[in-house]
Amino acid sequence: MFRDYPLNFHPLAQPAAEAAQCAHDQGKFWEYHDKLFENQAGLSADNFKKWAAELSLDATQFDQCVTSGKHRESVIADFQAGQKVGVTGTPAFFINGRMISGAQPFEKFKEIIDDELR
Repeated sequence: MFRDYPLNFHPLAQPAAEAAQCAHDQGKFWEYHDKLFENQAGLSADNFKKWAAELSLDATQFDQCVTSGKHRESVIADFQAGQKVGVTGTPAFFINGRMISGAQPFEKFKEIIDDELR
């Protein structure tokens, strides 16, 4: 499961998360997610639209979704849920309620998964 956790010190993180959810409405969340991460230095309202077009999203539907703030509350709710369980940054992972914070090597995931399987 993926949850949004737009870091509040980044002014375009919330709009980017909302745009990704608008892409999700058209079945292209992961493709849009990847565009955002590949182009982190270029986040802007114009580029959000450009990347939607590159992914062949319906431009009118996407623009209406972004402009309306349709996903604002759900993105905020994801952020707040993360805070409640101790998330302080990204990435954060949970395996059966056990948090792994930050980018970690495969071995760390394997260790927890193996422990949980026991």
